[in-house]
Amino acid sequence: MSVTLTKAPSLPPLLARGALLSPFKRPGPDAQFPRTELVLPDLRADLARLAAYERVCGFPTGADTLPVTYPHVLGFPLAMRLMSGRDFPLPLLGLVHTSLSLTRHRALPVGAAYDVAVRVEGLAPHRRGTEAAVRTELRYGGEVVWESRSTYLARHRTHHRPTADRPAAEPPKPLPAVAEWRLGADVGRRYAAASGDRNPIHLHPLTARLFGFPRAIAHGMWTVARCLAAHGTPDTAAVRADFRAPVLLPGTVTYAAEGGRFELRGRDDRLHLTGEIQSG
Repeated sequence: MSVTLTKAPSLPPLLARGALLSPFKRPGPDAQFPRTELVLPDLRADLARLAAYERVCGFPTGADTLPVTYPHVLGFPLAMRLMSGRDFPLPLLGLVHTSLSLTRHRALPVGAAYDVAVRVEGLAPHRRGTEAAVRTELRYGGEVVWESRSTYLARHRTHHRPTADRPAAEPPKPLPAVAEWRLGADVGRRYAAASGDRNPIHLHPLTARLFGFPRAIAHGMWTVARCLAAHGTPDTAAVRADFRAPVLLPGTVTYAAEGGRFELRGRDDRLHLTGEIQSG
């Protein structure tokens, strides 16, 4: 079922509703989830918020086209409306972004009006809990010009176990280092202001500790956007990123890249993010 909205949902009430309902959720891969697709037509990027997003992520400001990751921000209020609802089985508080795959089919002019559509694709077991897959599409003239699939993990006790006797994979060879980035304690708050994603695990050490993190952690979408801003992407491209370990704030990370592959590593060579870009 598709539901067309007349305006973008307001994020603060959705965050509050999600926070209030989180303690009552009973996550599991077999739980029921909303089957509704939300559609917001004729949406244009807010230029002030876009500029703030470009600055915090490292994209050139004032470009004629949207950054490759920005449609995720446009669809985020719709995703929040679905994930904060009573019929979404995972608690909104503490959800962790675990992977992203996106395809940009063409350059996206900044001033164009797009239709944004978001739906929950399904749930799956994870060794640390349950993952939900959320699909976002940007449409122009009835054509899908950008699409993504994100997975979000709700951590909880689970009986799911990895397949026994699976041979251990050989650790990949580290990619050549390109740059070292020193990340301030305010990166999560700056990205939250630009994107609307105010998950408390990203904002302050105190709120992050409530969910088991020693300090605030960077948004997964910020880490991949920062890497893509440094790497560059063609007008038509497919991107895959896996968020391996949280980036604690403040902190220092190494951006590494070779060909279409990229990664973020900590000072101890711990992998935080791995990704790949393929030209369309």
